[in-house]
Amino acid sequence: MQVMYERCAGLDVHKKTVVACVVTPAGPETRTFGTMTAELLSLADWLLACGCTHVAIESTGDYWKPVFNILEGTFEVWLVNAPHGKAVPGRKTDVKDAAWLAELLQHGLLRASFIPPVAQRELRDLTRYRCTFIQERVTLINRVQKLLEDANIKLAAVASDIMGVSGGRSWQRS
Repeated sequence: MQVMYERCAGLDVHKKTVVACVVTPAGPETRTFGTMTAELLSLADWLLACGCTHVAIESTGDYWKPVFNILEGTFEVWLVNAPHGKAVPGRKTDVKDAAWLAELLQHGLLRASFIPPVAQRELRDLTRYRCTFIQERVTLINRVQKLLEDANIKLAAVASDIMGVSGGRSWQRS
């Protein structure tokens, strides 16, 4: 089997830990790191010291994001869908998963997921955050309207927007 990347790493990311396996000509080396920023920076330093150029990350949920954000400027980082990197059936351990990912990456047998550029990711996050605020505002307005209806204040019957200018003026008349 042809070797595509001589020094690469596989990372199995979880909520509290990241298991990293570096494949080198001398053989694989595995370490476990925490997911706090200082520990992730230690992971990056260790990968650099090992001479890694490519890193494959397998993760479910959003646990991969902090790891990806710290490593992306220094390494070629591939986020791999879990089914693409699954090992052969048998006893599953995080160490075996990380080693298997590193081996698959080393031989070019993984496909990276598309991760948009940083600017696009930041814009997406801001847009989603804004949408959440708008939804929360609508929910609160509906609660106020229901509370007024329950108190037999029929503000919605005389104002098109109970939280707008006409709604405020209607409050003063009631």
